[in-house]
Amino acid sequence: MPTESGDKKQKSSLIRLCDSWLEAVAQGFSCDKYEKRSRFIMLFLTALFLTLLIIPSPQFLTVNYREGDIATSDIRATQDYLIEDLLLTEKKRAEAEAVAPFIYSLAQNGNIDLVRRFEEALELMRDSGQGEARRNAIAGVLGVDISTQEFGALSRIRQERAFLSDLGRQLAPVYRHRIVADRSNFAADLRHGIVVLDETTRQEVAGGDYSSSIDLPAARRAFRGVYLTQGASAHDLEILKGVAQRMIAPNLSFDRNLTDDKKSEARAAVRPVLFKMKRGEMIVRVGERVTSEQAMKLEKIYKAKNRAPVLTGLGIFGLVVVLCYVPFRFGRKNIRKFSPSNKDILLLSLLTVGNFAVLKLVSAVSTAMGGLFPSIDTASYFYVFPFAASAIIVRIILNSEVALVYCAVTAPLTGIMLNNSLLVVIYALLGGIVGAHGVRQCKERGTIYSAGFKVSVVNMALAVCFYVYSDSHFSLQTVYCVAFALLGGLINAVFASGTIPLIEALFQYTTDVKLLELANLNSPLLRELMIRAPGTYHHSVLVGNMVEAGAEAINANPLLARVAAYYHDVGKLKKPQYFIENIRDGENRHDKLSPSMSALILISHMKEGVELAKEHRVGQPIIEIIRQSHGTSLISYFYLKAKGLETPGAPPVEERDFRYPGPKPQTREAGLVLLADCVEAASRTLTDPTPARIQGMVQKIINNIFIDGQLDECELTLKNLHEIAKSFNQILAGIYHQRIDYPEPAYKEKNIVKKCPEDCDSEPPKADPGRDDGVAKGGAEDLRRLGMS
Repeated sequence: MPTESGDKKQKSSLIRLCDSWLEAVAQGFSCDKYEKRSRFIMLFLTALFLTLLIIPSPQFLTVNYREGDIATSDIRATQDYLIEDLLLTEKKRAEAEAVAPFIYSLAQNGNIDLVRRFEEALELMRDSGQGEARRNAIAGVLGVDISTQEFGALSRIRQERAFLSDLGRQLAPVYRHRIVADRSNFAADLRHGIVVLDETTRQEVAGGDYSSSIDLPAARRAFRGVYLTQGASAHDLEILKGVAQRMIAPNLSFDRNLTDDKKSEARAAVRPVLFKMKRGEMIVRVGERVTSEQAMKLEKIYKAKNRAPVLTGLGIFGLVVVLCYVPFRFGRKNIRKFSPSNKDILLLSLLTVGNFAVLKLVSAVSTAMGGLFPSIDTASYFYVFPFAASAIIVRIILNSEVALVYCAVTAPLTGIMLNNSLLVVIYALLGGIVGAHGVRQCKERGTIYSAGFKVSVVNMALAVCFYVYSDSHFSLQTVYCVAFALLGGLINAVFASGTIPLIEALFQYTTDVKLLELANLNSPLLRELMIRAPGTYHHSVLVGNMVEAGAEAINANPLLARVAAYYHDVGKLKKPQYFIENIRDGENRHDKLSPSMSALILISHMKEGVELAKEHRVGQPIIEIIRQSHGTSLISYFYLKAKGLETPGAPPVEERDFRYPGPKPQTREAGLVLLADCVEAASRTLTDPTPARIQGMVQKIINNIFIDGQLDECELTLKNLHEIAKSFNQILAGIYHQRIDYPEPAYKEKNIVKKCPEDCDSEPPKADPGRDDGVAKGGAEDLRRLGMS
């Protein structure tokens, strides 16, 4: 059986395989050679799917009223029309289909067929081969498996004709009862009405009393009571009777295909119910609410116009391409933080298509709800649609700039899909902006619901404004709209909250909510770090505090910086005793190693940290910061040691062999982790950590890192470095603050000096440094009082 450790290894390998696949896909998308081509492919596919979802009907450019809408103009019939009353026609067809009888097939010669199969089996006994092959062939003819004993009984039949005649005579009364598979189902069908057809001729079997039919177990029990007397010994006949008993099958069975055909014939026999609409007939007047009958007439008129759906689809496709491409180009050129990667664009494409598919489904459901609740205007249901959910998701996963451009793209397309409504465009645009603004600092799941409540407030305000704008009086419909607007914001929150974890898992995004989960110091990886490498753990926690303060000072992401600092040295778990902060017994293992080997061990903790982070799925941003946390900095101690051991004639010591592989920090958070890591490690070497010495040390470390070029590829400015240094000074000054010397208590000396016995020549005993004998004197009594001794 697999062990628990084996299961964990297998799971870890699968996780690494999935992560490698995702990383390969991301690299394929981000390759410079194929980047533009990939984006154009995604734009084309997105526009194609959105076109299929948005196109409402063949009369896209014509006003199409549905039941409950308010007509904006008078509409008359332009010619004579014969209109089918679809509801009444469908009702009559459903009634005809419901009364159609069920079809059953009757095998009137079921007993003869069973005897015939026995006859074929006996012929095989004479003509077939020997052994197991012959027994299998006979079992195939009989339709049941036979044992060796039954095979032997079959081979010992002496008079085949007598046996077959006797078997057919005993089976006839059983099959005369009409055997069915399930008696209760057949009884229900019989009450509804059945038609029995002959299985061979497919002709209807007239007459017959089917109420006395029996099910298969009853038929076999009936046959069990008969006795075969001809053709073989009594023992063999009893064995063969068991074979025949298993071969008994229903001879009256339900025919699904013929029943469906019968129902289809019944539906087709019902002719459509038509009524005539004359030319010039007024269908609907301006300001009237469209009824179901009027909506049916209008649909007939619009279908008669025979608009080309291909041209309509091409128009929508072009519109989608323009609406997606132009705002994207504007954002790339003019908005500093608008720089989505190809993976981000893939997410936006899938999210947009999924969002419009949901809106299409909800629109269809709301149309159906209009028939169930005629007192509620169908147009009122759009207030409950989840327009803002996708914008909330984009803001949490990416950033505000991308969410704003996303709202600008999707809001017009939403209005086009929902009957070319300008009010829908306004409603979707404002709801999306407010929802994205509400989750700008989403540190917990409850923030999403707070944003949903804000969307509800804006939705209700817009619903009231729309009613005032349309000169409608406040009525029960107004109450419905306001209630739906309130519910709509909560639905947005639920939809976004349920979708974000799925996106995090599929696309390997790390949101602030995910970071909060990783920041838990009791997480498995950090807990293992605390147990196996306590010095590294303490160092990482201090670095986390420092980078959090620095990130707040320069308006970076404090949560990402702190969590990344917690995990930046997890690679030291593999060889914790090779790092000075974890050495407890005073033995330095590097004393026995060459400088180059020591440098390799130090450098390897980067790669091992990345592997552990991938195994525990801590998120790509943190993995990247682990890679970049040391940049390409020089391991100066072992480099100088190697230079000191350099001998004449030996190959020169290469500096690149003692540098971390990089890359250099690419983000402000990664630069912060590198700076704090070096500063915190250097602060431990200060013998007298006064504020002035701490400030000088921090400034020196930051200057050296800057001069070494480690910050060339991140967005840290000189002003940022100044603010970071100030925050580091404050944190380190708090850690290494000085304490005053407390005076010794007055009673201490009294208790320390005791009178020496007369035979004692030594000096009176002295108190141990720092020991309070006054406390020690009553210590035993205190312990008893506490229940500890």
